[in-house]
Amino acid sequence: MSKRTLVLTAALLLGAGVLATVPVAPVHAAEANVKCHLDFNLSGWSIIYKHAEGSGTVRCDNGQEAAVKIAVIGGGLTAGKYRIDHGTGDITHVRGIKDVFGDYAQAGAEAGIVKSGTAQVLTKGTTSLALAGNGEGINLGVSVGRFTISPR
Repeated sequence: MSKRTLVLTAALLLGAGVLATVPVAPVHAAEANVKCHLDFNLSGWSIIYKHAEGSGTVRCDNGQEAAVKIAVIGGGLTAGKYRIDHGTGDITHVRGIKDVFGDYAQAGAEAGIVKSGTAQVLTKGTTSLALAGNGEGINLGVSVGRFTISPR
């Protein structure tokens, strides 16, 4: 309904004594204030090209939950093989679980022998993903790529 039609309708109803007040409620886009949590396992390798795959579960504070696949693809000056068990992630600035899915920009420096660890903050627009995890492997280098979360 156009603004002109709305004003004309309100005027006609007022003139007929049908409408005494017209409440106006602002319409806001859904707030992006849901927080989601990711639990995952991931394993991969890198020799200039970086590749890792894994799986996990996303649980949101609003009750939504989904099993997910994780893929890490990138490149840089890297070499190694690694595994992360019981990794965690906090995902902020989302409206719901659908906002979690997609590609996050990733840049990192890795160094580890036998025991590996990761702590990174990734972004996808205004959505942030803070990752933490421990594992095993040998990895060394600097890489740039993408971290993808998709429904399983």
